[in-house]
Amino acid sequence: MSNVNKNYTEAELKNMSDAELTALGAEMDGVTVAFRKERFPVAGDPAEKRAAVNVGVWAALAIVMGLAFLAIYLFWPWHYKSLGEEGLAWHTLYTPLLGLTSGLSILSLGIAIVQYVKRILPEEISVQRRHDGPSDEIDRRTLTALLNDSWKTSTLGRRKTLQGLLGGAAVLFGLTVVAPLGGAIKNPWKVRHELNYAGDGTMWTSGWTLHEKGVKLYLARDTGTIAEQHEGESGTHYTTQGVTRLVRVRPEDLAAGGMETVFPLAESDVNDGDLYDPQKDVYENHMHSIHGNRNAVMLIRLRNSDAQKVIEREGQEDFHYGDYYAFSKICTHIGCPTSLYEAQTNRILCPCHQSQFDALQYGKPVFGPAARALPQLPVTIDEDGYLVAKGNFIEPVGPAYWERKS
Repeated sequence: MSNVNKNYTEAELKNMSDAELTALGAEMDGVTVAFRKERFPVAGDPAEKRAAVNVGVWAALAIVMGLAFLAIYLFWPWHYKSLGEEGLAWHTLYTPLLGLTSGLSILSLGIAIVQYVKRILPEEISVQRRHDGPSDEIDRRTLTALLNDSWKTSTLGRRKTLQGLLGGAAVLFGLTVVAPLGGAIKNPWKVRHELNYAGDGTMWTSGWTLHEKGVKLYLARDTGTIAEQHEGESGTHYTTQGVTRLVRVRPEDLAAGGMETVFPLAESDVNDGDLYDPQKDVYENHMHSIHGNRNAVMLIRLRNSDAQKVIEREGQEDFHYGDYYAFSKICTHIGCPTSLYEAQTNRILCPCHQSQFDALQYGKPVFGPAARALPQLPVTIDEDGYLVAKGNFIEPVGPAYWERKS
């Protein structure tokens, strides 16, 4: 412990200068200043001006990049564009530009701070003996003086331009981090557009909701087909005419114990089998279905012996077709894809947080953080033997949100 006198009256402490209180505080805390040197002891040193300009340039760059990030985030065309569509190049630049501007903003602010510390703050080496125990009045007073002294010796108080630049860079850095969170805030009750493969903007609709409008929806799998290259008199180009990304599924397409990811396919967008038309262009609509964030469904064909053990959910006894069951692929925990199906145990697994659902008991959660069963899609076959939706989901798909009814 330090032997420094602490028996100072309040009047004596008030009469001490910041320099005296700083020295006293250092002694009381057992701090020994082994070395201290001002960077620029001579006022008006050209080197000091160069150092300040260097810091200001990096802080200004941080501000410019922060403003550029916000401008791109708010105004750049971000809507999805498929291959061959006008504006595809602008769309593909959206995410890289966000990363570039935010990264440069953060990096520039960091460099500005490091440069300020290394080139402007006084050089100092201090050694402190650590001690325990609560702080009393004299400790609080001296600590305040030490902080005031640090502010004065940093010279930042008289560098108004650097204050503004560093402060502005720090604020924009915060906005760079916080602004993207605004995109995660969504009113689940607001209708944003006409009902389509993406729903209508409310969080309980999806492409499967089109069934409620009388649209016949096939269960269709993604073939992964892309635009085809053609050569003509005008040169080489790509086209999606006659290209089919989604094809209808028949029961015999799936082996017992198998699983297939399927998406809603409206009858008007079918272009496969006996309905194939090489002049028809449905590729864009197929991609809208695939990218609908609540459209993915796990179509599972249980082994017949397992199907005899199924426990149906009340009110959903006829949602399956034979041994075929369709569950939403969106985990009810936080919306990850439940992309794994273990046929031996009939468990559906979410790889994000290891939630498990029992396919033999209406997708009921049996392990992990998920608390709700996977919504089940009612399915059947049509007159041509293709699997179709018999109705829409009867509960919202995905994780819980405020004011949810299920």
